[in-house]
Amino acid sequence: MGLLSLAIWTPIAFGVVLLALGRDEQAGAVRWLALVGALISFLITLPLYTGFELGTSVMQFVEKAPWIERFNVNYHLGVDGISLWFVLLTAFINVIVVIAGWEVITRKVNQYMAAFLILSGLMIGVFSALDGLLFYVFFEATLIPMYLIIGIWGGPNKIYAAFKFFLYTLLGSLLTLVALIYLYTQSSGSFDIAAWHQLPLSMTAQNLIFFAFFAAFAVKVPMWPVHTWLPDVHVEAPTGGSAVLAAIMLKLGAYGFLRFSMPIAPDAAREWGMFIIVLSLIAVVYVGLVAMVQQDMKKLVAYSSVAHMGFVTLGFFIFNPLGVAGGLVQMIAHGFVSAAMFLSIGVLYDRVHSREIASYGGVINTMPKFAAFALLFSMANCGLPATAGFVGEWMVILGAVKFNFVVGLLAASALIFGAAYTLWMFKRVYLGPVTNDDVQNLSDINAREFLMLTLLAVAVLYMGLYPRPFTDVMDASVADLLKHIAMTKLP
Repeated sequence: MGLLSLAIWTPIAFGVVLLALGRDEQAGAVRWLALVGALISFLITLPLYTGFELGTSVMQFVEKAPWIERFNVNYHLGVDGISLWFVLLTAFINVIVVIAGWEVITRKVNQYMAAFLILSGLMIGVFSALDGLLFYVFFEATLIPMYLIIGIWGGPNKIYAAFKFFLYTLLGSLLTLVALIYLYTQSSGSFDIAAWHQLPLSMTAQNLIFFAFFAAFAVKVPMWPVHTWLPDVHVEAPTGGSAVLAAIMLKLGAYGFLRFSMPIAPDAAREWGMFIIVLSLIAVVYVGLVAMVQQDMKKLVAYSSVAHMGFVTLGFFIFNPLGVAGGLVQMIAHGFVSAAMFLSIGVLYDRVHSREIASYGGVINTMPKFAAFALLFSMANCGLPATAGFVGEWMVILGAVKFNFVVGLLAASALIFGAAYTLWMFKRVYLGPVTNDDVQNLSDINAREFLMLTLLAVAVLYMGLYPRPFTDVMDASVADLLKHIAMTKLP
């Protein structure tokens, strides 16, 4: 087994063991086993970064073995500069989520921890797959544990939210399966994604393939106007579910654009680029305004995620190195910041059992340590310089200005809207005098919560102050992708 196989199957194996052995009366042992599994899984991913060779766009840590030989389907894994950081991010967030659910989850603890461990392995599989059918299997399999996480441990309307999540994302993916089968027939019976990148497809075929992939990936991002499932799901999902959904699962769709839509249908991508840019700008501007009027903290951060992911798709489809690299950096930064925002809301919800902004006020008086973390994460959500939230947004804005000044100007407006809705929420929840007995009786964060928030704070500040390790990894792969798209491929 190579490193990527270990990164995929180690958390899944721990998850299966938890399902088989764990009971609620053994909850303490279950939690420790889950934490050990998450930590081992994260440690396995570190050599991927330390052993990664910079300056080349070739796939590294490649593993290939026959899987379904009759149809020439292979168990084919590898990472390049585009996918590497998402493998590490997935494993890191999994550790945080296990710590976050330590005391909060008291029923079916083994199933809860197992669902997250298995989900982590499946998502790493999505980012590592170099075989089209293997990618699709991992991509669809991620729906199952997340569906269970929402449907079992969610809020009052959890069944509705779980069904909405499952149906939206599944229906979008069915067209993708049709596209994968078509590409298989066009490439003489191969599911090799790299071979698909070289197919001489007609413009009609490229358009159809582009929109077949768009159906799945746009819903997953989610892009406006197919974003309506996300706020409902975030509101009902448990805190850990919201953190993983925002930090990792939304990235699966954006990653799909870079691995499938743009390199396989490059002429169609250029043809429809302006269409994607317009949808992205609507997400950045309109959804940012929608976030401003939300009274539920989770719903506000959910709409904020749609706006921030609009930056990602905008960066990809302006087709310059700053934009694409900026979109990738924004995906990683949003993984840290959105997870931190949802986990911070979870800290308050665990104590007061309300997500309404009106239920709070003056929290800084009773939870000063926690309020300091919340302020840092709020500033990162605004895109404050020296935080992770700034780097990607700034790169995308610079790339957008190079592409078209008006597009850059509209993109930059997101910094204003982001500051408006995030700081207004912070002011109403944390600042001023204590407004009610619930807030008066709050206790500050304990050691477990302090550890969880510290890990995220370090990640947010490190990426904001020194983004070079992130950008150096992706530069060669981004340049190669753009070179590939720029070449006319029509036969």
